[in-house]
Amino acid sequence: MPKINTEDISREIRKFVVKMHRIGPNVGSALSAVDIMAVLYFDIMNIDSPEDPKRDRFILSKGHAVSALYATLAKKGFFEESLLDEYLVDGGPLAGHPVRGNVPGIEVSTGSLGHGLSIAAGLAMAAKNDKRKYRIFVLMGDGECQEGSVWEGAIVASRLQLDNITVIIDANNLQGYERVENILPISSLKAIWENFGWSVVEVDGHDVRSLKKALSKLPLAKGRPSLVLARTVKGKGIAEMENNLGWHYYSVPADKVDSYLDELDKRK
Repeated sequence: MPKINTEDISREIRKFVVKMHRIGPNVGSALSAVDIMAVLYFDIMNIDSPEDPKRDRFILSKGHAVSALYATLAKKGFFEESLLDEYLVDGGPLAGHPVRGNVPGIEVSTGSLGHGLSIAAGLAMAAKNDKRKYRIFVLMGDGECQEGSVWEGAIVASRLQLDNITVIIDANNLQGYERVENILPISSLKAIWENFGWSVVEVDGHDVRSLKKALSKLPLAKGRPSLVLARTVKGKGIAEMENNLGWHYYSVPADKVDSYLDELDKRK
């Protein structure tokens, strides 16, 4: 079996995302999360089948980045890649936020920010009570950390010593209307999570090797939930989109798709 090249997988996922977003917003939010999802699904998680009861669970709490998840699941072989053409088609299975049951591999319906961690805490408690070894991974946004329910979940996970939970924060420092730092400062996120009883490591969220290294050492500390603070760039991979708030909302113009795909190929 050939060795998996996660960088190549990330590039292919990005291409899918660009093509999917000829319809609909949030392409920038999806592109910042691609490398994280590629590493999780192809290097870290035990999830060869979405039906295996022993599988690790993944929750996309920042549900608006779902196009990256759909593309990752298709690349993993959970459903046909051709289905990605139905993204945001009326009545189709690929909605603008994850919907459990629509396609294989969606564990939880999300979209209203701040709920993923609390759901993960429930799953982690169940796993501990049932003496199951599967782990729960949650991908959140940095702006999402402004939601109070995040901290309720963080306290519970720490209090119950749920070291089978790992949260990855896609910290691209851009949210709906502003830079996150200008709304509620995030420079101290690492210290805040540590004060809530979590073990924290900070990495470059686009450096596949750094992500693998951090996520291969879980839990970061026995008896504590783990937090990987992944510093990322919104719109990563397409120069015009990178660090540009507008791509939280823009669709990809049809006449630019080919040039964007060429750009991704040239960034090898």
